[in-house]
Parts: sequence; structure tokens; C-alpha cells
Amino acid sequence: MGRQLTHIDCFAGPGGICTGLHAAGMKTLVAIEYIKSCCETYQANHPEVHVIHSDIRKVTEEQVLPYIPEEGVDLVTSGMPCETFSTAGNTSRSFYDDRQFLFREGIRIAQMCKAKMILFENVPAITSKKAAKDSNQLIVDVLKKELRDAGFENYMEVVLDSTQFGVPQKRNRFFILACRFPDWWLQAPEQHHRPICVGDALAGLPNVIANSGVEGTEYTDEHSAYEQLMRDDAFWKREDLKNARITNHLPMKHRECTLKRFALLKPGESLKTLFDRYKGEERETLQAERILPKKMFIKRNYRLKVDEPSPTVTSHCLDEFVHPYYDRALTVRECARLQSFPDSYDFVGGPYIVPHIDRTVQDKYEQIGDAVPPLLAYAWGEQIIRLFEMNER
Repeated sequence: MGRQLTHIDCFAGPGGICTGLHAAGMKTLVAIEYIKSCCETYQANHPEVHVIHSDIRKVTEEQVLPYIPEEGVDLVTSGMPCETFSTAGNTSRSFYDDRQFLFREGIRIAQMCKAKMILFENVPAITSKKAAKDSNQLIVDVLKKELRDAGFENYMEVVLDSTQFGVPQKRNRFFILACRFPDWWLQAPEQHHRPICVGDALAGLPNVIANSGVEGTEYTDEHSAYEQLMRDDAFWKREDLKNARITNHLPMKHRECTLKRFALLKPGESLKTLFDRYKGEERETLQAERILPKKMFIKRNYRLKVDEPSPTVTSHCLDEFVHPYYDRALTVRECARLQSFPDSYDFVGGPYIVPHIDRTVQDKYEQIGDAVPPLLAYAWGEQIIRLFEMNER
């Protein structure tokens, strides 16, 4: 089309959506994010974007409008925090608080900026979460009503499988695409990719030795089409930010007993497998040696399979995954590969790891796990550009 579509990124995280939309040819003008470490990573990788470090509920017109055209923007994206909707934890869905209504802020920003379209993203479980404990009304129905009230009467909804868009992980996400024009035709991007396996995703990254403190910086001679895409800064339109060396490929420190636990795992096995395999005195011996913990965690220490996509990369990915070949956790760069962040993307914000206590800080693993996969965002970017071209004729 004759012009470049413009975008505002709400709940921006470290920049997964922006990275994909940028590769597709869109221009992000403003990003809004509450977590300082995410803002630091975002700004380092997208210096052209005006990043607002703030609780989105406190963001004013004075902070946004000077950075956008007078006629408004084309798209607002809003991937609000998913903890209250997720079924991954035992108690998260039992909470009913203001987080589940943060979609209103995406709508507010869209109205403020005269956006033509809004794209909402969240976990599929949002479609079954009630608005209140004793209510039969669903959050997603409240969202749709408030979209209509705000003038976005034309919308479509879909659950997309990330493996169908070139992302090497099994990650389903729910989307609502809404626009102001009732006669516009809306459609989700087509799913057409063959699944990318973990082996292809990690190709070219050297092994790093647990506890060595030695970061891997040089690529190996192992290649795959996916590995080449992650290194293709022309595709990502990141030539000015290209890194000649691998970054964020630092091995974790593991206790000797933890390394022995990892050595017991075969591909596709996890801590739960070990608890099922070792019983009675054998398990007690392993627990006494601290090879097995006293408590079994279902989503912990899963050894990846090289010939399949990985399970969903979450903010707990450091604890959840073991390398398919080596007895260690994944590095930040390896997790970034599974999320489809390009290799030139440098996670500079926050500490390398931090306990999951202070929710105002996210370490590099958490930033990656909570992000939208850039290749999935790229598919949306291409599709939204196509929709504008079709509907503006």
C-alpha cells in the first residue's frame, strides 16, 4: 500500500509484537509498559519508539498524543497480563481483581488515539473466565460489549496455534481483531507452516557448560532454515542493530545433585516421570541425596525432544526445560530462539535471573516467556496490512 501503517503497543513487554509488526512493515510509534526491565529491553531494541514506563491506567493524552499523527493511528495492540485467566497455576483463576478488566485500557488508548483497529491477545482460557465469582457473565462477553460501545462493532475472534506460523513451540493464543468500520472484511492470518522442531530451533548455538561461567559467543557449523531466519536481520529490518556475536548465551549454575537429576532424564521425560519411576526406598535415597526434591512439581525439568516443537515457553521456562542433549537448563538465547526472537535481539533489561517474588521486576527469562512470539506477530502484521489494502480500495 502507499503508506506505512502506524501502531501503538499496549502492555508492550520486551517487544515481541513490535518486532513482528516491524518485520512486516508497520511502524510502532508508542509503547506502554509497567515493568522497567521490559522497557529497558524494548528501548534498546526499538530506539525509534517512544516508550512510556507507567501503569497504563495512569497514562494520559499528554504522554501519547504528541508522538502520533493528528489523524490518529491504524492499530492498537493489547496483550494484557494473563495470570488471572491462565489454567497453568492452581490458584490464579480463583482470583477476581482489576487485572481481568485491563482490556478497558486498550480500548481507552484506542479511542484516545483514534485507532482504526484493535488487536487483543491472551490465553484461550480467557474465553471461559467469569467476570465475578458468582456471576454467569464471561469476561470475554464484557470485552465484546465494551468494544461495541466504543465504536468497534465489527470484530472477529480466533485461537491460533503458534506452530502453524513458524514458531517452534506449542503455544495457542486467543485473539480478537476489531475495527471501526462495519463494512470491512476481517480475517485471521492463514495457518500454513509445517511445525519447526527444537533441533532446528537451536541449530548453530554452541553448547555451554553448566557452572563454567563461560558464555557462548561463536556460531557452530550446524544450520537450519529456521536458524538462518533468526540471523537474517534484513528480514527483521534490524540491520542497524545487528550483533556480530551471540548474546545472552550464558550457562546457568546448577548444584551437583541437580545435574545428576538431569542425567536421569530421557527426551520427553520430566520431574514427574522420575517420581513415577522411582518409588519406595529408591526414591527416598534419591531424595536424601537431593537428586529428587521432597515435592513433585508437574511442570518442572522437562527434557525437550529435538524432533518436536517445545511445550509453551512461560515465565518459568528456566525451571521447566532441560536441554535436549546436555544436562543443564536452557540459556536465555535458547529460550529466545524457541520464542522466535531474532538473534540480534539483546535482552538488556533487568537481572539475568531473579526469584518470582517481586512482580515489578522481570528477569530475562520472564521477559521472554511472557512475550508474544515475533513470528506470530509478523503473521498478524502481514494480514492487517493486507486487510487495509483490500478495504481501503
